[in-house]
Amino acid sequence: MVKIDLITGFLGSGKTTFIKKYARYLLDQGLNIGILENDFGAVNVDMMLLKDLEGDHCELEMVSGGCDADCHRRRFKTKLIAMGMCGYDRVIVEPSGIFDMDEFFDILREEPLDQWYEIGSVIAVVDAGLDCGQSEAADYLLASEAAGAGCIVLSKVKNVSAEQTEAVKAHLEQAMKKVGCRRSLFGHIIASDWEQFTEEDYQRLMNCGYEPASYRKTDAAAAFDSLFFMNLELTAEELKERTARLFEEPGCGHILRVKGFVKAEDGRWLELNATRREQTLAVSPDGQEVLIVIGEQLSKETIGRILKGKN
Repeated sequence: MVKIDLITGFLGSGKTTFIKKYARYLLDQGLNIGILENDFGAVNVDMMLLKDLEGDHCELEMVSGGCDADCHRRRFKTKLIAMGMCGYDRVIVEPSGIFDMDEFFDILREEPLDQWYEIGSVIAVVDAGLDCGQSEAADYLLASEAAGAGCIVLSKVKNVSAEQTEAVKAHLEQAMKKVGCRRSLFGHIIASDWEQFTEEDYQRLMNCGYEPASYRKTDAAAAFDSLFFMNLELTAEELKERTARLFEEPGCGHILRVKGFVKAEDGRWLELNATRREQTLAVSPDGQEVLIVIGEQLSKETIGRILKGKN
């Protein structure tokens, strides 16, 4: 049977960066892998960031959005059926940062997937600098992803203090209690700099399994919006300045993350990844003239006006 891993993580947690490192380790072990980007969005920026992994032993696939939840679920199952016949040793699924965990577990119980796949690892990526004052809906999604994970990996630990890391661990435990999950995360959290991961760390991730934990379900995903802005034709400096303004302007709504691409003057693509705490522009091997704004109670009119440079 093909082992299938689910890598979850709330918006901006760094799960795509984690997948690049994890997938590279699997490739170095001589495995043939497939990576499936399962996103409700009509444009999948994260898939472009994984392009440098593609080769004879790694293929990228995508389930795109632009449809209702039932249609999206059927597309997800159809794609997994096709991938099950490709001879992979392992398949990695990266969902959007707003994801119902039951979709993954339920589909793998259906025929013929229950005969082809076995769950390898469910890994939740959590930002060590997480804002512990986030909304109830955000806390619910955080807790639901951690509840079923065999391992929780903290990201960006080298950028925060040990006290902040401990505060995030405590907040995660508290968020799980709020949804009625009695599971303890003790011994299931890796809080190391990813650049310092050892063979033992990667083996632990490959074999961590998952946790059949229960919790109260809500429709928290309905609280979040994703807005897409195409062909803005901004310079790198304009993009940085206007993105910063989005987080400062209350009329935009509660913005959690902005991601996308801009083309530099020398023709190279630059990838934007921005949260309220930090903003980065990095060279990318591929790109598309798109900007995605994700958050709660977003005003498309106000956000669009700022991105277009209108007062």
